[in-house]
Amino acid sequence: MSEESRLRWQCRRGMRELDELLLRYLESRYPSADEAEKAAFQAVLALPDPDLNGYLLQRQVPLSKSIAGVIERILSQPHA
Repeated sequence: MSEESRLRWQCRRGMRELDELLLRYLESRYPSADEAEKAAFQAVLALPDPDLNGYLLQRQVPLSKSIAGVIERILSQPHA
């Protein structure tokens, strides 16, 4: 399985709106991201669903600056 396929699979969290946010970031921002941002996005995908949902729904703020930065970039992606 390629890295893109693996990440695409991990973006599927079972909540359509959140899935779309993650996939939009993966398709538009991830390919040009530097290695640190790519690692932070992979860390975001490794988060438990309740934490990820809280961050993406802006009910919680991540303690990690790198994760917070990726969450901010995910949320700032233009809508399709």
